[in-house]
Amino acid sequence: ARRWAGDRKFRLGVQILRNVTKADVAGPIFSDIADAAIRVLQPLVEDEFAARHGRIPGSAMAVLGFGKLGGREMTVGSDLDLVFVYDVPKGAETSDGARPLSPHDYFARLSRRLINAISAETAEGKLFEVDMRLRPSGTAGPIASSLDAFVRYQHESAWTWEHMALTRARVVTGGPALREAIVATIRDVLTRAREEAKLAHDVADMRERMARERAARSLYDVKTVRGGLIDVEFIAQYLQLRHAHEHPEILSPNTAEALQRIADAGLIDARAGEELIAALELWQRLQGAIRLCYRDGFDPEKATAGARRILVEAAEAADFPALEKKMEDAAAAVRAYFHDLVEVPAAGAAATDKEAQP
Repeated sequence: ARRWAGDRKFRLGVQILRNVTKADVAGPIFSDIADAAIRVLQPLVEDEFAARHGRIPGSAMAVLGFGKLGGREMTVGSDLDLVFVYDVPKGAETSDGARPLSPHDYFARLSRRLINAISAETAEGKLFEVDMRLRPSGTAGPIASSLDAFVRYQHESAWTWEHMALTRARVVTGGPALREAIVATIRDVLTRAREEAKLAHDVADMRERMARERAARSLYDVKTVRGGLIDVEFIAQYLQLRHAHEHPEILSPNTAEALQRIADAGLIDARAGEELIAALELWQRLQGAIRLCYRDGFDPEKATAGARRILVEAAEAADFPALEKKMEDAAAAVRAYFHDLVEVPAAGAAATDKEAQP
C-alpha cells in the first residue's frame, strides 16, 4: 500500500512541479489515492482483527473524511482527518470470537488498528498521518462513535465550529444502510434553521482567535494569512450553515463547488462567487507548490530562481512581482468579502446584545 500510494503521490508531485497539472486539479486525485488506500486496508484489518476477536453479526463501521480529504482538496502533505462511526444491532453484547469484546471496545480497538495500518512507520515510510481531533468531543471523545451517539452529539452538543467542519464531511467507507444513515444525519444537521446573529458571531470570533494564535508570518502563509485559504473556507462554511435550511442544494464538502452553488442560488452575486473561487484556486495552487518544495514554508528572500518560477507558473503570473501583486489583490478581495458577509452581521449582533443589556 505504501509503495503504491507513494509512487502515485510522487508522480503527481512531479506533474505539479513541471506545471503539467495544477495543485487544485490534483486535489481530487490525491484524495482518490487516500480513498483507495482506506477502502483496501479496512477489510484486511477487519479480517485480521476478527481472527482473534470474532465479529459482531449485523454490525458495520464507516470511515468519514473531513477537511481536505472530505472536500477532495488534498495536497501532497495532507493529513487524513478521520472519524469512525459504527452501528450494531440492538441487544448485541459481545463479539463472537475467542476473545470477545463489547461493541464499544471492539470498534475502538478496530479503529486503532486501522489508524496504525495507515500511519505506522515502516521501511517504506508512512502512508498518511491521521488526525482524529474532529471526532465528537475532540481528543476527549471515544476513538469510534456509535451511530446513535454520533447523531445525538451532532444534534444536541456540537459547537458551531464542529458544524462548520461537518460541512466538509464525506463518507469514505461503510455499508449502504450505515452510509445512508450518516449522510441523512449530516444533511439534517446542516439544513436546520439557525440564529443568524449567533452564527455570524461564532464564525467571526473563531477566525479572530485563529488569527491571534496562528498569525501568518508572510503573504506566503497562504492558509492563515488574512484573506487567504481559511477565510475563503470560512465564508463557504458560514453561508452553507446560514442558508441551507432554505437552500439545501448549496451543500457540498468541496469548497469551490459549494461557492458555485451558493452563487447559483443567488445568495451572493455572481462576481463575488467568481472572485472567491478564483482566490481559492490561487491559494490551493500556491499551497500545493510550496508544500512540494519546502517543509517550513516559503521565504522569497531565500528562494532560488527555480522555486520562484514554480510559484509563478502555478499562479499563471507573468513574473514574480506580478505574482505578489496577484496574491495581494486576492487577499484584499477575500478580506473584504469576509468583512461584509461575516464580520458586519457579527458586529451588528454584538451591538444589539449590548443595547439589550440593562
